Order: sequence, then C-alpha cells, then structure tokens
Amino acid sequence: MLIRKPADLRYSDVTPKQLYINRRRFLAAGSAIAGAWALPTPAGATMKLNNVVKSAYKVDEKITPREDITTYNNYYEFGTQKEDPAHYANTLRPSPWQVQVGGLVNKPKTYDLDSVMKIAPLEERIYRHRCVEAWSIVVPWIGFPLAALLKDVEPNAKAKYVAFQTLYDPKQMPLGNRAGIELPYVEGLRLDEAMHPLALLAVGLYGETLPNQNGAPIRLVVPWKYGFKSIKSIIKITLTDKQPPTTWNISSAREYGFYSNVNPAVDHPRWSQASERRLGELFKKKTLMFNGYPEVAGLYSGMDLRKNY
Repeated sequence: MLIRKPADLRYSDVTPKQLYINRRRFLAAGSAIAGAWALPTPAGATMKLNNVVKSAYKVDEKITPREDITTYNNYYEFGTQKEDPAHYANTLRPSPWQVQVGGLVNKPKTYDLDSVMKIAPLEERIYRHRCVEAWSIVVPWIGFPLAALLKDVEPNAKAKYVAFQTLYDPKQMPLGNRAGIELPYVEGLRLDEAMHPLALLAVGLYGETLPNQNGAPIRLVVPWKYGFKSIKSIIKITLTDKQPPTTWNISSAREYGFYSNVNPAVDHPRWSQASERRLGELFKKKTLMFNGYPEVAGLYSGMDLRKNY
C-alpha cells in the first residue's frame, strides 16, 4: 500500500474532514452511485490547511465564533435567508475547480486548485468586516494577496479595472431561480484597489478550507468594503479598461454603488450606517471609516465619497 506524506499531497487529493468522520454515510452513498468523486460535498465539509504563516495583517479583536460564521451567510444562489446556505450549499462541488484569468493581460491563464494554491504562500489574516445590513464580524481568513495572482498574469497598460464572476450552475444551485438578482453574481474593483496588499483571495478560514456556504473553494475578501463586494466561488477574473457591472448595483443602483466603501457618514437609503452590531453580541458599536483600515484612504484622495458610494 502506498502511503503518501503530507508534503506529497495536493489539495484535491484529501478527503474532506466531515466525509471521513461520517464514514458510514459516505460508504452508503458511494454504493448508490459510481465513484465517491461524484458525491455532493457537505456544506460544512473542510480539511486542514498546512504550512500557513501568521500575517502581520490582523486586528486585535475577539474572533467571531466559527459556528456563527458558517451558519449566518449571504449566498443567494443557496437561498435568501441567512441560515439557508448552511442547509442547501451541500450541492456545490468545489473540486475540481478552475479559475480563468484573462482580458487585458500579457499572460492569460487558467488555474486549477493546486496551481492557484502555489501562487503565493498561504497566510492567516484576521480581518474585521462590516455588512451593509449593519452587522459585523471578525474572521481569521487563510489566503494570499490578490495582487500576487494579478502580477502572475501581467496586466497591460490599458487595464484599469478587475471584474469577477462567480459560478452559476442551476444543477448545483437549484435555489438560484428564487434569488431575485441576476446571476451569475458579478463584482469589480479598480485595479489599484485590487493591487492593495489588504485585498485577499481566500481559500480557507479558521485553519481549514472554506465551507461551501462561505464561498468554497476560492473567494475575494476586501475588508474595507461592505461584505457583498467579497464575491464567493470565483470562476473568472477579467481585467478591463471599463468599470465592470456589479450585481447589487444592477439590482438597486440607489442602494449599492460601485465603490461600496464602509463610510458611516453615508447612510443606506433604508437605515443608518453609523453603528453596527457584532454578530453574537448584544450592544452596538460605532462604525469606523473604511471599516478601520485608514491605510486605504489614499486610494480615494480627492474623490467625493458621498457621490462615489
């Protein structure tokens, strides 16, 4: 019998932890269909990520419990209620996976999970996040700078924006027809925003790979912007010279601008953004400009942040 050392294993070689633990269900399902690879992955299934370094990018705040982060989600392809994705995202198949990166670049590439995990060393970053719905969280993400991937494909001089697209497969996401928004989900950043060292491509949280409901297998994390900017389950990244469309701006331009920076001085049309409630806590706290990341302020020097909301 061949025994493989951890260093020999690839991301796609490892059985998700919950499948291993619940061996009887796994074997029973395996007898019903040909090959375990064809099974839907349980929504919470994860595996440990090794060789992760601790990053200097972290906030000294209480981390939100993993249970809260994995059971209170916005992922409309799997239902519009916060608890829906944890129940219904088991139909998502996060492996095999490919991310196509192209557009105004010198070296367009298509990455699989193993190659994308080798772009840069994985690091744990503890970020605070602010949802447009006035709640907030603190999450220990695992990932690598978005800038590392963009440098790998070499943006050309015409590139000004980065457009992102999530997976939309009605077979894997049967509740998507009830989402009330156009799918596939799309988002975008200015190129200088995307190149900022805080912008992260996350492949895990709490020391393990991403659960389906949190955007497996790879998602964007932009901590100075409202949460809906951090697109999940990315399959396509395109560099362009024009500002790309974004899903919630298409749905309601009055409520969701392209920039969507956390700005307590600019209220959402239906509620104040001046305060927030940390998930799992009772009392509200003051919302910080740029969500407490002042190092990004230079990206918006001279801009009217009420007009460019």
